[in-house]
Amino acid sequence: MSASTGVAGEDASSAVALVNTRHLQSGQPADLLADPARAAGWLAERGLLPRGTALPDPDTARLVALREAVRGLFAARAGQRVPAVDDVTLLNAALAAAPVVPALTWDEAGPRRREHTLAGAGPCTVAIARLARDALRVLTDPAGPEPAPCGAHGCVRWFLRTHAARQWCSDRCGDRVRAARHYARHRGTA
Repeated sequence: MSASTGVAGEDASSAVALVNTRHLQSGQPADLLADPARAAGWLAERGLLPRGTALPDPDTARLVALREAVRGLFAARAGQRVPAVDDVTLLNAALAAAPVVPALTWDEAGPRRREHTLAGAGPCTVAIARLARDALRVLTDPAGPEPAPCGAHGCVRWFLRTHAARQWCSDRCGDRVRAARHYARHRGTA
């Protein structure tokens, strides 16, 4: 689970964390990408952008658009339906904007895979491409955990389902649902 939010899968997937930048906080909509400064801070926290890098409005808009496309793709996968063509197109465009070339490096620790972004892409374009690549991995890895919406009433977060019985994004949501069930059972008998 993510140390900051407790949402299962955010530590393993930047794409899940991206989708969850739009959530409810105390019942009110919250957006961690609401303006360029907050968006740049979020990208820096995830190690996707150097700290102090300015994020122009168009790049912020592209990041928010990617978030909404990935959310739509996750929903399509969870609902076993075909996603909106625009969501697929947007993800593919983000992947193509900063192509990554895999390379082998070998040192005392042994062989490792490295990735190099082709020259000419700005830091935000690279960050968006990395997020898109992670979303692609989450959506297509047959052996990996599946993205799932939280089953708690009023929660709009997504998580990676590592166990078929898991229904909630965090212990907090699970506790809230169990407490509501307990209250309903005992209120019904009183």
